Amino acid sequence: MNATLACVLVLAAGTYAFRLAGPVLHGRVELPARVQELLTVGATVLLVALLVTGALTEGQGLAGWARPAGVLFGGILAWRKAPFVVVVVGAATATALLRLAGVP
Repeated sequence: MNATLACVLVLAAGTYAFRLAGPVLHGRVELPARVQELLTVGATVLLVALLVTGALTEGQGLAGWARPAGVLFGGILAWRKAPFVVVVVGAATATALLRLAGVP
């Protein structure tokens, strides 16, 4: 067995153990309210950072202005409580129209 396969198997076992820990420890471990609040905020911050990175960058540089404008438009639609499909199609359409107009 080579080292790459061994690493993949160790990571797979660790992932399985980590996922199994949730249901096994669900009723046994009680987290303080402050820790639960911080975990919620941390998940939100992580998702926003992923969104910003995906919206603003492409490769090693700036993605241009059309993509962030489309994401902003989709964010406005989501804020106005539009259905998810409308948000996705609206953001893609806004980006496509801006690119069609020559905005990079």
